[in-house]
Amino acid sequence: MALNLPLFYFSYFAFVFVFSVLMNSLFLKFSRTLGIRKSENIVRFSDIHKPALGGITFFITFLLSLIIYSLFFQSPNVLLHSETLGLLAVCTIAFLMGLADDAYDTNPLLKFSAQVLCGVILIYSHIYIQLFENIYLDYFITMLWVVGIMNAINLLDNMDAIASIASLNALVTILCLLVIGKQSESVFFTLILGTSSALSAFLLFNWFPSKMYMGDTGTQFLGAFMAAVSILFLWGTTPEPMLPATKRILSVLLTFALPIIDTTVVFTNRILKGTSPFIGGKDHTTHHLFYMGLKEPRIAVLYSAYSGLSLLFVVFINKYIQNWSALYCSLFAAYFFLSLIVFFIITRIKKKTYEV
Repeated sequence: MALNLPLFYFSYFAFVFVFSVLMNSLFLKFSRTLGIRKSENIVRFSDIHKPALGGITFFITFLLSLIIYSLFFQSPNVLLHSETLGLLAVCTIAFLMGLADDAYDTNPLLKFSAQVLCGVILIYSHIYIQLFENIYLDYFITMLWVVGIMNAINLLDNMDAIASIASLNALVTILCLLVIGKQSESVFFTLILGTSSALSAFLLFNWFPSKMYMGDTGTQFLGAFMAAVSILFLWGTTPEPMLPATKRILSVLLTFALPIIDTTVVFTNRILKGTSPFIGGKDHTTHHLFYMGLKEPRIAVLYSAYSGLSLLFVVFINKYIQNWSALYCSLFAAYFFLSLIVFFIITRIKKKTYEV
């Protein structure tokens, strides 16, 4: 009997959502010290220490999605594919590194080494960005992307719900592109759908006032996972590798607008101040909006709206613009860079309650 894909995916999303809610509730009930630590590199806006357990459910869901796909799509050899096996290895390393960091506050160099290893494994698994004629330039930009996104998601986890919103938006955007590209029977579709459902459930616990954080366990897993699937379906190794480079790059920039803009603005401001960009602080775009008078729930809603608008633009670019031109490139590039400038200006405005 043929599998009814819409019904299957709806049922699976609902199942994972309920499963994730139950798992997070269980972890929250029995949590003691995991993720409740102080570090100069981890600065959240709230001074209340809460368990960082959300990432555990993400990883369990990821493994569950692999099993479900193998059973329902009758594909027991799915792990024999280099791309799937590479993704599994990378997500496992990122998860374990994040778990160790939440539990023991590991050396930043060890964390960076794990991120570099993730990039190497993806390249070896044939998951790498294809932009240049020189393959070593492709390898280099792939390494920058993997390490950059893993750190950007980690940095964005600085206020209730923000990292969850940005990650969920990116995954839903990629799901939309898979539907547009008629790739909904891919194992990656099931993996992204399951992770999106787990993130949606986590938002119930992470929305202001949050009961738990995703911690490095979550941000490192999500960063590695999203870096990999974005290389596959946004940067263009599949299914349409011949799309114009500017179209692919803008799709990436808009999908990951929040983490890219926040990281760029924070690093720029810290360098201008002569301080290390790698030391945590309450100087992110979210924090400055709070200093301007916006409450945390409204900041989350604002970021959700901005993410939703960017999602619509990416879908429009890839579904309705067949003849890509310099005009389209200029318009969407202007949207991204105008957003970057606006957020930068917000952080440069002097606030009475906070000295930048």
